[in-house]
Amino acid sequence: MQPFDAVIALPFGPFGIRAADGTVSELVFLPPDSPLQPPANDSAGAAAQALRDWIDDPGRIFPLPLRSRGTAFQRRVWAEISAIPAGQTRRYGDLAQVLGSAARAVGQACGANPYPLVVPCHRVTSAAGLGGFANASDGWLLEVKRWLLRHEGAL
Repeated sequence: MQPFDAVIALPFGPFGIRAADGTVSELVFLPPDSPLQPPANDSAGAAAQALRDWIDDPGRIFPLPLRSRGTAFQRRVWAEISAIPAGQTRRYGDLAQVLGSAARAVGQACGANPYPLVVPCHRVTSAAGLGGFANASDGWLLEVKRWLLRHEGAL
């Protein structure tokens, strides 16, 4: 795993950025005790600023150029997730119905999302409640999901 080009403090905890040559290649929720790291390049600095701007205004659209990743199905799921407005949620099953797929497959694509916040997978919930987040079913990552949904006014 390559090192992060920046690790910034956001209200919910440390957030890792991998970016270079004008594009972002990955964004990562990091454990609470992760050390911060200033941006190592202009791409990481621009991404850090865009993320901080989003914290100030969660309705803002991210102006970040993202490196293309994922399977064709994952990209379809991420496009549907990206269309969910701030302050709203959709259920895994609802997205699955739109995509002609299964809720579990949508959940797996959410867990594989390399661009959380930009592709707001925190806006996807289960039929029974909050659902998982970033491949976690409990712990600090679910607290991050709750914080994000409250921040956007969805909880």
